[in-house]
Amino acid sequence: MDYAIIRLGGKQYAVREGERLVVDRVRTDEGKTFTPDVLLGEGTVTAKVVAHERGPKIRIGKYKRRTGYKRHNGYRAATTRIEISLGGARKAAAPKRAAEAPKAEAAPAAGDHVKGMPSGYEELTVAQVAEGAKAWNRPMLEAALEYEQAHAARKGALSALESALKAKDES
Repeated sequence: MDYAIIRLGGKQYAVREGERLVVDRVRTDEGKTFTPDVLLGEGTVTAKVVAHERGPKIRIGKYKRRTGYKRHNGYRAATTRIEISLGGARKAAAPKRAAEAPKAEAAPAAGDHVKGMPSGYEELTVAQVAEGAKAWNRPMLEAALEYEQAHAARKGALSALESALKAKDES
């Protein structure tokens, strides 16, 4: 892919290699680089701050007829000029996830997939945990609850897992 979509300052930009953009002011010094959030695209995107500038003058005028009321105001937005460089594929990020996943799954249930957490539990959202907890068996629920208390402590996931365990006890 020869382009990427990044997010900077609450706005999204479609960028290509070597492209220069004028964006809202970023808190990075001139000459330094930073990595913006990549929403779409493969590889890493780095942005080099070329200069901090001010945008064009925006003039604002207020007027009320027949009263003599006139007010004029204006401002210049603080902007930053950046240069984009697209890196190669994200090869460093993929091995980290692969290395972390077995440790997290092996810790609660000693690697036993049936008695351990559901596969890919770490990446599930609270809504997905709440939906999936209805179908999981008791050891899976206990392992997920143990993981949630030790690592993430997401209130919604904790309550969903506890209510699912309570429902399993009642039936």
